[in-house]
Amino acid sequence: MELSNQLLQNGTDVNEFILLGLSSNPKAQLILFGLFLLIYLVALIGNTIILLAVCLNKRLHNPMYFFLGNLSVVDIGYTSSTVPKMLMNYLSLNKTISLAGCFFQMFFFMSFGTIECLMLGVMAYDRYAAICHPLHYSVLMRPRVCAFLAATAWAMGLANSGVHTGMMTRLSFCLNNIIHNFFCDLPPLFQLSCTDTQLNKVVMFIVGGGMNISSFVVILVSYTFIVLAIFRIHTKDGRHKAFNTCASHLIVVNIYFGSGMFTYLLSSSSYSQEKDRVLPILYGIITPMLNPIIYSLRNKDVKGTLKRLVTHQTAEASHGV
Repeated sequence: MELSNQLLQNGTDVNEFILLGLSSNPKAQLILFGLFLLIYLVALIGNTIILLAVCLNKRLHNPMYFFLGNLSVVDIGYTSSTVPKMLMNYLSLNKTISLAGCFFQMFFFMSFGTIECLMLGVMAYDRYAAICHPLHYSVLMRPRVCAFLAATAWAMGLANSGVHTGMMTRLSFCLNNIIHNFFCDLPPLFQLSCTDTQLNKVVMFIVGGGMNISSFVVILVSYTFIVLAIFRIHTKDGRHKAFNTCASHLIVVNIYFGSGMFTYLLSSSSYSQEKDRVLPILYGIITPMLNPIIYSLRNKDVKGTLKRLVTHQTAEASHGV
């Protein structure tokens, strides 16, 4: 007991952490490996296909698909920041990650997470401009504005993550180095710190929470005006078309913000190992996988581009034979 207290007071540093993952059962780990490998491949392939469709089809060279292309890049980075390490741990007895590796993983995960959050807000504003101000849309969403909005989302995401990661370096970790999660994140690391984390939690709530809430407010206000505009459309086909362009975006928003906000905003006051192992799967793995499926299946232009790509490749293969 005296030794433990002495170690805590001296702040004996931990140089690596152990990522327990979602289960310690070997059979369950094999099942989880197969499941998450499939999800990861779907996310990678789906988002890559979206990028190819946006780049190759000139009809998709407009603001909505420009932001969708950015979202696909973010989703690839988002899943790649955590899933490969998780898959490696399921096949290995060594489930450790160095302190530096932990911070790097946390930095990229939070960066892409914040960018995704802001990009969803930008996409909501784009739909608001298209539906509520169709005559001024080309001016409101001219190329310079789109580039500025996308660049701002990326810059703010990197800055937000840099602030949190930088503040984590002031903490000391001692004795317990077991993370009850499949990746390094703020809430579980706060639990392992033998330094006062109150300042970190305040910054997480103000800076990170402020960005998330601001983006959510933009989405809420945008879709309030969109719904009012849709009700003013006299034709049934017009209302259906307007709603159809927004429905896929709303599905993603509900999943992402519902799970993400619950994790970070409520984790500042309470932490649950079970809850905080499951919720990151929703916004950090499932959402990036669903994005290309939702946007492509509900979008005629994307589906048309994919069909032409497949037909062209098939024709080239037949010609080569």
